[in-house]
Amino acid sequence: MMLYPAMSKLTSRIPNRYMLVDVVARRARQIADEADRDEIHLDEKAVTLAIHEVADGKIDASGMDLTI
Repeated sequence: MMLYPAMSKLTSRIPNRYMLVDVVARRARQIADEADRDEIHLDEKAVTLAIHEVADGKIDASGMDLTI
């Protein structure tokens, strides 16, 4: 199965693949938690929604704490 949107589009928004995974995972958790809290049924998985938000430029890594 191919990733849509393409990895090249995602990495143009967030240059590091590991950071991309972190950003998508954090946002997907937020989406899932909000849906559970508000008792909303999601038509797509939270991860898919988060990936599309990155591709659309709605979220990026600017607000992440990058310290280890």
